[in-house]
This record gives sequence, structure tokens and C-alpha cells, in this order.
Amino acid sequence: MPAPNINNSNDPTRPDQIHRYQFPTRKDIRGDAYFTTEELFDVLAILWSMFGLLMKLTWCTWVALFCSTISFAHSQANDDTKEVFYSFMLSISAVVMSYLQNPQPMAFFRLCQLYLVASI
Repeated sequence: MPAPNINNSNDPTRPDQIHRYQFPTRKDIRGDAYFTTEELFDVLAILWSMFGLLMKLTWCTWVALFCSTISFAHSQANDDTKEVFYSFMLSISAVVMSYLQNPQPMAFFRLCQLYLVASI
């Protein structure tokens, strides 16, 4: 069996045409204007938490925490995590501040408690 010739002219591989594989990014897959679920829920979390803080509505802050959790769940490891972290911390602080301003339970839960007490 002959030894393989390194400079074989019949070799089909071309070193100048070999490219390292890279994972496709979102821009490569869907183009430039692609709004992901993560970004949508990130913006919704910021809006709901600001609305809950300004209007002193506790249920808005809980919706913001829910949206930021969904945004965190949809984030990928190679994404920029600053926005997700900021929306998550803003929603947590909105929940804390709303309960510091008004420590009473939410109105919906008060109605459920009254219904349960009245039914007994």
C-alpha cells in the first residue's frame, strides 16, 4: 500500500474553501427586523412595572413579573442578558414598592375572601 501523498493534485479538498461552522444568528435566519418573544415580553415587563408603580396597581406589577419571567425563559445563552436582568429587577422592585405603599392584599383576593366567608 503506497503512502499517502500530501501534495496530491487529485485531492478534492481545497484549503482556501474550508470555512469554520458558526451558529446562525437571528439576523441571519429572519433578516434585520425580527422582534423575538424575549424582546416583546421584555418591553411588556418594563411597561407593566412602570404602569404599576405610577398608578399604584399591584396586579400590574405581578403581570410585569410574569412577563419578565417569560422573557428570561426565552432568552438564549449567547444573547445580551442586561435587558432581561434590568426588566426582571425592575418588576421585582415594582412588586416590593407596591406592597410597601399599600400592604393590603389585592382587591381580587379580598373579593374572594369575602365570597368564601359569606358562603360559610
